[in-house]
Amino acid sequence: MSAVEVRRMRWWDIPAVHAIETSIFMTDPWSVEQFWSELSQPTRRYFVAEIDGAIVGYAGSFVLTPEADVQTMGVAADQRGRGIGALLLTTLIEQAIQAQAAQLILEVRSDNGAAIAMYQRFGFERISSRPNYYAPDVDALIMRLRPLALVVDHG
Repeated sequence: MSAVEVRRMRWWDIPAVHAIETSIFMTDPWSVEQFWSELSQPTRRYFVAEIDGAIVGYAGSFVLTPEADVQTMGVAADQRGRGIGALLLTTLIEQAIQAQAAQLILEVRSDNGAAIAMYQRFGFERISSRPNYYAPDVDALIMRLRPLALVVDHG
């Protein structure tokens, strides 16, 4: 099995990332334009995971000290269970720590048990929810990891 490599996302990665996005979030995927907009912002940190040069996952965050916010994360369905999500999340946490953020916030679909379990493994705690945040009629759980200075690898 080939190694997973994580690197900064570039504009030419958008088509592959968008293909994963639309396969995962069928009811409310980000548009190509949203990815372009995110990459153009200096406060955004986006990464892709590759296996043998093929993009198999992506993640991005907004970092404005003292907070950081996971904007999006996705792993191709046929690549799940290999630790790719954990590797991408570790990268976002490291970026937040480097930016001296005190906490990392995220929203996750309340029906996404695998993602919630991964976030809890990393020490994220549920702090609130947003009713009907995701289509169709799915709540968002708001989770927080803090203090970031004490975070260790839980992948």
